[in-house]
Formats: sequence, structure tokens, C-alpha cells
Amino acid sequence: MVVDDERILAETLSEFLTGEGFPVEVAFDARQAMIQLDHHKPEIVICDIQLPDKSGLELLEAMLKASPGLAVLMITAYATVESAIQAFHSGARDYLIKPILFDDLTARLDHLIEWQALKRENQALRRKLNQKVHARSGIESLVGTSPVMQSLKSWISRVGPTRANVLITGESGTGKELAARALHDQGDFPEAPFLAINCAAIPAELLENQLFGHVKGAFTGADRDRDGLFVAAADGTVFLDEIGELPIALQSKLLRVIENREVLPVGANRPSIMKARILSATNKNLDEEVKAGRFRADLYYRLNVVNVPMPSLRSRREDIPDIVEVLIQKHAQRMGKRIDSVDADAIDRLMAMEWRGNVRELDNLLERAVILADGLHLTEAELFHFPGLIQDSVLDFKTGNGGSTEIQSSEWIDDLREAIREYEKTHLKRVLADSGDDRKRAAARLGLGLSSLYAKIKEHGLGGNY
Repeated sequence: MVVDDERILAETLSEFLTGEGFPVEVAFDARQAMIQLDHHKPEIVICDIQLPDKSGLELLEAMLKASPGLAVLMITAYATVESAIQAFHSGARDYLIKPILFDDLTARLDHLIEWQALKRENQALRRKLNQKVHARSGIESLVGTSPVMQSLKSWISRVGPTRANVLITGESGTGKELAARALHDQGDFPEAPFLAINCAAIPAELLENQLFGHVKGAFTGADRDRDGLFVAAADGTVFLDEIGELPIALQSKLLRVIENREVLPVGANRPSIMKARILSATNKNLDEEVKAGRFRADLYYRLNVVNVPMPSLRSRREDIPDIVEVLIQKHAQRMGKRIDSVDADAIDRLMAMEWRGNVRELDNLLERAVILADGLHLTEAELFHFPGLIQDSVLDFKTGNGGSTEIQSSEWIDDLREAIREYEKTHLKRVLADSGDDRKRAAARLGLGLSSLYAKIKEHGLGGNY
């Protein structure tokens, strides 16, 4: 795109560049340039520093904000060292002085094209690196091969490439944000931002500012313009978690954003264009919320173009062994440990649990077990016998009857290190007693060397008294 208010020069440059094989758009002022930038998405802009409606340097900053990958070549008839420095500080990639020589311009454009090619190559390499570091992303992060999970993954694969609004429903802890990220990764702009916000965790006044942004002077402390999530996400995704908690006043403002694809920042009198896709999630029954007058019916219909229901962990128990393997390796890698296997009895017991907190509850249990693990094999004791743990969600895996361990609050140990030490002592006593004081056998069961076991016995002052 060529931006210059000297029409003869702009049209001459356009004619020359078209002859060189470049598709060219021409703008004669900053306002027209921003419209062309949005509609035609040029990769290179040749821009005059002096424009009738705005400084070319101001336009440069606005263009780079709207399109960060843009290569901008500034031109001027009134060159100074200060203007050149300012142009480069503002993000210009090159600088030319009028009158423009075509050979010089062609050479500069070749450099800009080479720079953009290198940038794209770096981005591709970075994507490959991220895929290796985060092996499980997108649909792969939704672990499980049960019929209900296969159906869910198929549904996400079909809906993801569209730009439709999606409402993800399900109990707390079922992985609604993972589903939202999978939808984003399946879309046309997987490299664009994925911006998530919990509507229940932020006060209404701050939430409005976070979502819609504000202009300078809108309130005390607003010393500059700030984009909200809907604008900052650009072509990406805004994920509104716990949408059922959104205050009524903001529901009407959100409805306008969805219907008009425009965002009005706090204190502004002109809207900004909104390109982002909106995904939302809730563990509430929004039909009931609408009937109770706590949620707008028109907003509900706009958000619920497609519904993705997340299954509870109870409804897909056959996926638990796979989920356990993935989560244990995640925590073990983070803690610098190695765990190769889990006790079969422990897996049976995990598959029999009620899991009112779904995958989140399972994740917490496994993280604690990895903290306590001493060897390569995760035992049932490390998973379930923890001082102070109230297992009110555990089913008796032999009888199927619900059971709970009643522990008075006085028995709880708040300090984590002390609680782990107390558990280690109790566990050592039990294994030693079960082994008939056969230290070699006990060490093998604990996954410890014999000398390490003796050191533990001495550390906890166990001696021969268990």
C-alpha cells in the first residue's frame, strides 16, 4: 500500500510497482489508509511522514498496532536525523528521502520481502518447537477414547473451523477451557491470541474494563488508552468462563458486541471493530437462569449457536487409566521425578471413586501423590493414605458402598512439609510392620536402597518400635 497525499507521486509509485508484479492499493490520507489496511491487509506499506489529517508517524504506530507483522517504509521530502530516528523507534523498517529513485526503492523492497520471509520461517520453527514442548495441545489435550469422548472430539473437529459462537456446558472440573482451546486450535487463526477470563472472579467494574477497554481520561488513573480483550484478541478467541455469573448490566453490552461486531471502550464515543470469536462456558443451567430473570434470553441464544456438553468423569470411567498416566507424567516432569507405573489396585480404586470434582479433583489427588512418591512405582498408599485427608468422595471399590473417613479438624496439619514428614513416618512404620521387620524386603517395597531405609529409620527415630 502506498500512502501519500501527493496524488501524482502516489499514482506514479503505484504504476511502477504494479509493473514490477506487486498488487498495490493507494491511500491519500491516514483515515483511508486504516480502511485499506483492514480490507486488503497489505504486507508492506510505503508511507509519507507528512499527511493532511495525521502525522505519518502516528499512522505508523496505529498500523503496527492493528497489524504487528507489517513492514513499513517511511518516505519524506524534509529529512532530518531526528525524524529518521523517531521513525525507526516507532517501528519503521526503512526510510527513504524524496525524490525516490526506482532502483533504490526496488532494493529496499527486496530487503523487506527477505525480512518478512525470515520472520515467517522463525514463526514456523517456533511453532514446531512449541509442539514438541507441549506435546498435548488442542484435541490431544482431551484425553480418552471412550465413546462419549470420541463423540466430543468429532464434534469439536466439525465446529472448530467455523467462526460460530459456542457455549460449552458441564460440571465444574470437566475441562471446559481445554475444549475451548481445542476449538481455537481447530480454527482459521490458531496462532492468534486465546484470551480467557473468569466472569465470576472479577468485580463488575473491573470486568467491564477488562472486556471492553477504556480511553485516556475515562476515570481516575486512566492515563492512556487501553484495549479490552475483545479488541486485543484480534482474529483470535475470547473465552468467557462462568458466563452465567456475568452481571445483567454487562450482558446487554456484550449482546451489542456480538450483534454489531463493535466494541465501545469505557469513556469512548466511537466504537472499535471486533474480529474475535467468542466462546463461553458455564456449569449452570442457563435455561433455568433465563426463566429466573438472571440471564438475558437474547444473549443466551446468541452465545448458544452451538452447544458442546462436557461429560463428567463418572460417565467415562474407562478413560481414567489414560488420564492418570498423562497427569502423573505432567506432575513428575515438573517436579523432576520419574514414575514409570501405578499400582493396579490403585487404578481399580480410582475408577470406583465418585469424582464429584471431576478431572480437577483427580488432578489434585495425583499431584499430591507425586509429591509423596519415593520410587518409580506409585502405590495405593501414596495415593490414598495421607494424614488429614478426608476422602468423602471415595466409594468402597469392593462393595460399591459410599464411605468416608471422619477426621477432626484438630488432626489436620497445615504446614505441607510437616504433613509430608508425618505421612512418611507413618508409611515407614506400616511397611516395616507388614514386612515383619525384614529391612531388605521393606526397602524393596518402598523403592529405596537399604542404606537409604536405615537413614530414614534413624531420621524419624523409629528404631525397632513401630
